[in-house]
Amino acid sequence: MTIAVIDYGMGNLHSVAKALEHVTHENVVVTRDPRRIHGATRLVLPGQGAIRDCMGELERTELKGLVQELLTAQSKPLLGVCVGQQMLLDHSEENGGITCLGFLAGQVRRFDYDLRDAKGERLKVPHMGWNRVMHHHDHPLWAGIEDGARFYFVHSYYVEAKDDDTVYGTTDYGGTCAHVAVGRGTVFAVQFHPEKSANDGLRLLENFVNWAP
Repeated sequence: MTIAVIDYGMGNLHSVAKALEHVTHENVVVTRDPRRIHGATRLVLPGQGAIRDCMGELERTELKGLVQELLTAQSKPLLGVCVGQQMLLDHSEENGGITCLGFLAGQVRRFDYDLRDAKGERLKVPHMGWNRVMHHHDHPLWAGIEDGARFYFVHSYYVEAKDDDTVYGTTDYGGTCAHVAVGRGTVFAVQFHPEKSANDGLRLLENFVNWAP
């Protein structure tokens, strides 16, 4: 088995790869070679920074069509991470509006500027640090992870999926319900960083390695 971390020039590629190597003895490669991506048994689509840059680099490296083909084929498990989650939606409000991959129906929204906690104190955007993730629907990637476990976030934009049955995890930030785990078929994607989320993050990656959709 080979796990390919898709290298289109954006994302925390090597940290994700090292975390995967920690939970499996299988071969983990960081690559932009279409042949190696096609030949892999599992895929990781990372992303970090502005979605305009991520979509732009996906185009520039000529990997956009390949990723869309793989999403459509549903032939192997794929894990999206951070902006790699956001890119799966129809559209993002970031950078004046960006068309995304359209695999899942929905939008990527910006957190309001005037977010407040339960005490009325202003919350910072980006949402940065640890927060609870609630299991919205059961999924094999939640195995061994408690409902409400904390994961590590860094983001100013969040997913708002259209279809409830594609939402697997949510996080509340200032009254905003962010869809931080979404998926369909062989695809599962998270807004948080499992590679920075201690034991529960590693458990999610291990579950991905063992997932047989």
